[in-house]
Amino acid sequence: MGCFWVGAVFAVPPAEQVVRIAQLVIDPAQLAAYQAAVKEEMADSVRLEPGVIAIYSVAEKDHPNRLHFFEIYADEAAYRSHIASAHFRKYVKTTQSMILSRVLTETEPVQLSTQRGR
Repeated sequence: MGCFWVGAVFAVPPAEQVVRIAQLVIDPAQLAAYQAAVKEEMADSVRLEPGVIAIYSVAEKDHPNRLHFFEIYADEAAYRSHIASAHFRKYVKTTQSMILSRVLTETEPVQLSTQRGR
């Protein structure tokens, strides 16, 4: 049975999807380097991994070194595959000294809505 989102039908019900939220504080002196590394990793993830449904990253307006990530994976296996991928391991190695703090939140999807093609 498909999961119905606004304007789209997806094959994976929300109960099987893994949704993670991460809040990171980056060393301001290394912010540009961090952003370059995370953009590369995110682009590789959605291009190479079919189980990565979406990864979003935003920065706080008044504190641009505080980043928030919203990640959606098809299931737990897709998430495990993601964190084992070469591009994710490269990101971790490259950025570990840039990250001042990290808070990871595991969630239970309630409703995930999007418009087709956006």
